[in-house]
Amino acid sequence: MLDIKLIREKPDFVRERLATRGRGDDARIAEIAALDEHRRKLVVESDGLKAERNKVSKEIGALKSKGQDANGPMTAMKQVGERIGAIDAEMAGVDAKLLDVALMVPNLPHESVKVGKDSADNPEMRRWGEAPKFAFTPKAHWDIGEQLGMLDFTRATKISGSGFILYKGAGARLERALINFLLDLHTREHGFTEVFPPFLINRNAMIGTGQLPKFEEDMYRLRDEEMYLAPTAEVPVANIHREEILREDQLPIYYCAYTPCFRREAGAAGKQTRGMIRVHQFDKVEMIKFVKPETSYDELEKMTACAEKVLQLLGLRYRVVLLCTGDMGFASAKTYDIEVWAPGQNAYLEVSSCSNCEDFQARRANIRFKGADGKNRFVHILNGSGTALARLYVALLETYQQADGSVKIPEPLVSYMGGLKEIRPA
Repeated sequence: MLDIKLIREKPDFVRERLATRGRGDDARIAEIAALDEHRRKLVVESDGLKAERNKVSKEIGALKSKGQDANGPMTAMKQVGERIGAIDAEMAGVDAKLLDVALMVPNLPHESVKVGKDSADNPEMRRWGEAPKFAFTPKAHWDIGEQLGMLDFTRATKISGSGFILYKGAGARLERALINFLLDLHTREHGFTEVFPPFLINRNAMIGTGQLPKFEEDMYRLRDEEMYLAPTAEVPVANIHREEILREDQLPIYYCAYTPCFRREAGAAGKQTRGMIRVHQFDKVEMIKFVKPETSYDELEKMTACAEKVLQLLGLRYRVVLLCTGDMGFASAKTYDIEVWAPGQNAYLEVSSCSNCEDFQARRANIRFKGADGKNRFVHILNGSGTALARLYVALLETYQQADGSVKIPEPLVSYMGGLKEIRPA
C-alpha cells in the first residue's frame, strides 16, 4: 500500500509513476486525496469539540461544587457528545472507503526500472551457459516423461482435471530431490532459515502481500471458510511478522520455504497448456527477506544471485531480464526474472522472479522495526523464487535427454536420487 502522506504531498509524482505502468489510476489517486482531506477535516472538528468538552466539563464540575445550576452547559455538552459520536461514525466509514481504494493501487516502480508496455520491452541484463547441442531432434518434456514412466498427464486429468501433474517412480523422486536440493542450498550456503508454513491462508494475510483484493479470481478459496490455498510461499512467509515491531538488530531476516502453489491461472486461455509449463498446482521454494530500507536494493541483487546459483550448479543455460514498468507485478517496485532455456520448447521459461516490494507489503501487513533513534519505520520486504518447479523440471528433462531416450541426472542431484545417475526406459 502506498504512503498516504506521499499521495497527499506529491500527487503529481505518484500519478506520473503509476502512469508508467500503463494503468489508469488517476481517478483512484484523486479519490484517495479527497477522502484523506475529508478525514483530516473531520479530525480537526472532532479534536476541537473534544477540547471544548474537556474545558466545559471542568466548568460544570466547578459549578456543581459551588451548588450552582449546570443544566445549560450539560445540555450543550450532550449535543457536543452526539456530534462527536456522529463524526466518529463518519470517520470509520471514510477510513474503510480509503482503505478499499488504497488496496487497489499498485506499487510505484523504482526509478531504475525501464518504462515499457509489456514483456517485449524487458531489457536483458545477462546470460549464463551455452545451449546444449544434440545429434538428434530434442523431445518435449511430456514425451520424455511419459516414455520414461515419470509423468502421467492422462491420469492426473482423471483425478483433478487439466492443468495438473501426476509424478511416478523416478519422476516423483526427482521432484522431491529438487525440493531438498533447493532448501539445502539456500539454508547451508545462502544464510536462509527454513520455515514450513501453513498452506491454508486467511484473508488478512492475502491482503498483506497484495494478492487480495485485486487478484481474487486467480485464487483457490475454501467453500465454507474465508481461507485460501497458498498461491506462493511468499504469502504465509511474508506475513510471519505481521503486526510486529522488530528490533533493528534483528534485521536482515532471511527465510526460505517449500510449499505447493495453487493458482487458477484465470485469463490464461490461449497460452501454453500442454505438459507442465502452465499448471494449477506446482512446487516452489521461496526466499523472503525483511531488511532495512537503505540496504534493500543491495539485498535484491544478492537474492537474484542466490536464484541464479541454482541454475549454475545444475548446468542450465539461463538469462536474467529486468521487468519494465508495464510488466511488473502489482506489489513490486523492481523485479528481475530469471528464465531457463528449455531445448524441447526452443524457448526460455521463467523459473524465478526476484522482487523488491520496498515498504508496500509492510504497510499492508504493518511490519515495522524500531531504529536507533527510537522511531518505528516500515521494513522493506523482498521475495524471490529459489526456484519454481515445474519449469525447472522441464528444463532438466529437456536439457539432459539422451539419444537412447534416457535422462542424465546432474551431479548435484545424484546424492538426492540415492546415487542414481540416469533415468532409463523400463
